[in-house]
Amino acid sequence: MAAWDPLRELERLRREMDRIFEGVSPARTWSLGFLPGTAARQYPRVNIAEDADGYVVEALAPGVDPTTLDLSVKDNVLTISGEKKAPEGVRAEAFHRSERSAGRFVRAVELPDDLNAEQVKAAYTDGILRVNLPKAEQAKPRRIEIDLR
Repeated sequence: MAAWDPLRELERLRREMDRIFEGVSPARTWSLGFLPGTAARQYPRVNIAEDADGYVVEALAPGVDPTTLDLSVKDNVLTISGEKKAPEGVRAEAFHRSERSAGRFVRAVELPDDLNAEQVKAAYTDGILRVNLPKAEQAKPRRIEIDLR
């Protein structure tokens, strides 16, 4: 009889949850990225900040050729896709260890407010993709004057 392994049980539960949520919503992408052995992580890793005017999404994507990057915004979802090339000149069987991932990726980030998709701007510098997503006017906070009589 095999000993109970709580880590194995947690991994089994995670796989079951992944299966349950596959394809739940067409507006949401549930893909788990291309990183081998780490299905729960998504690539690229992102930071999201908000101010009164909009959002800034910074995606960590070192080694990605910026010409392969594709961005789209639809229904308050920013989708980042691209490709990270595999190392050239080394046969797969020659690796002793391979921790750097390669391949195509897609990452969808859902944002809570209406966005002005016409004004989205993006720049890629030093392996970081920075996307500025301004809020639509109706989503911005509006200052209301108080009548002091």
